[in-house]
Amino acid sequence: MNPDPDTPPLLEARGLAFARNDEPIFGPIDFALRHGEVVLMEGDNGSGKTTLLKVLSGLVEPSAGAVLLNGEPLTLARLSHQVALLGHLLGLKGELSPLQNLRFAIGLGGLRAGITPNQALLSVGLEGFEEVPLRQLSAGQKKRVALARLLLVPAALWLLDEPYANLDREGIALVNRLLEVHARRGGAALITSHGAYAYTSGTPRRIPLKAVA
Repeated sequence: MNPDPDTPPLLEARGLAFARNDEPIFGPIDFALRHGEVVLMEGDNGSGKTTLLKVLSGLVEPSAGAVLLNGEPLTLARLSHQVALLGHLLGLKGELSPLQNLRFAIGLGGLRAGITPNQALLSVGLEGFEEVPLRQLSAGQKKRVALARLLLVPAALWLLDEPYANLDREGIALVNRLLEVHARRGGAALITSHGAYAYTSGTPRRIPLKAVA
């Protein structure tokens, strides 16, 4: 899906900056992400990629600047149904099964039309693992459960922090397929990456994030 220049960006950062204990972490930066786009935010360790996603998802307040969703200021009340964050910590409960984890996610963030938890697990290659306690799964399988959660929630904006970590070649291809489908549906994704397994469909836009000197 090609971005529509006549509609407001799904996500926009204006003069966004963050500092911790008066030490600048990133910014100020400006960028926009439109419906149908997958954008790579690239940077070395220490450049603030993970912190940026936390700011964009509303988990951390910026030190300066503004974040807009569909042209309106970011608010916590709008997050659960509009933004899905996949970080280094997957936010899954080890004592629950994949199926139970997905049902819990639906209770918090809603359910996208046309899909069920079982279908989502099938889509990420976890058929037969629906009732296995999450703590018994490998790191790659746990990441697949988190990817299944992305398929279920109706959020148009995906914020993915190093989504290829702990995945084999098949898992990397899976992430790219999910991103392609999400973009075709009109969603958008911002991915942080060191560039090793960058999304390769077409020529995605890349935004460099440099550590503040």
